Amino acid sequence: MSPVAGIAAISKPAGITSFAALSPIKRSLGTARVGHAGTLDRFATGLLVVLAGPYSRLCPDFSSLGKTYVATILFGEETDTLDPEGEVVARASLPDREGIEKALPGFRGKIMQAPPAYSALHVNGERAYEKALRGEAVEMKARPVEIFALELLDFDGEKARVFVRCSSGTYVRSLARDLALAAGSRARLEALERRSIGPLALEDAVAPADFDPGRDLRLLDPALASALGLRPRLLAASAEKRFRNGGVLLPADLSTPVPDAASPGEAAGASHGSAVFSVEGAFLGVIEEGETGIRYRFVMPESP
Repeated sequence: MSPVAGIAAISKPAGITSFAALSPIKRSLGTARVGHAGTLDRFATGLLVVLAGPYSRLCPDFSSLGKTYVATILFGEETDTLDPEGEVVARASLPDREGIEKALPGFRGKIMQAPPAYSALHVNGERAYEKALRGEAVEMKARPVEIFALELLDFDGEKARVFVRCSSGTYVRSLARDLALAAGSRARLEALERRSIGPLALEDAVAPADFDPGRDLRLLDPALASALGLRPRLLAASAEKRFRNGGVLLPADLSTPVPDAASPGEAAGASHGSAVFSVEGAFLGVIEEGETGIRYRFVMPESP
């Protein structure tokens, strides 16, 4: 396996873009082939999951995982970006704690949420924020997201800290806006920290400048594959050469590494593929298993 292939947990500081946070990682690895499982806004801090080399093919799997955040919401004003970097577009009186707590239940569970105009989502073939920067009115259609947990940690009369555990695609900036409106006020985010992405936690992350490939790159194992919603599969040694060459696989070539392990998708939703491992435990690639047979998604390159 390539020495630059793997997964890393990076702690992004405030004041820089996610792209800038990846620059030291790319230099350390000596490659520009570095992906991530979701950016953070410039003002935000917290966990970035970095996928190096061939592992960048797993970006969709990591990006689909649920996430947790601690957000600081400033009530009384709303900006066009819904964060500290925008222009104030509305002001309102401050809510009380009771008003906030009464509004919270309406945002738990499956809800419809309109993303911010200043977002990277495409609207008519162009990024929404590009249209917004030109002063164009951008209509962001509400879409389904799920808030698994939403708790008020503290409130000082102006700023509230809330814990959020949510599905992929949820915008905490929009959540702050909508929560304030439900409480009869206006708001924007003051700070945002991403605490986890699926099973990966901020506590295990390193600063970009401290990244060490030999220490901080993690390889996929059956437990992590299951958390991603991938079914862990063990490939018979006799079929490994055939697998690496993209040959036909038979059901008898594959078995489940840990029969009693938790079923895939408990943390990420329904299984959307199978992660294949060698008898030595090396991650070999991802396949799709269905009624019509076995299809390759990708194969990891063999170590030189």
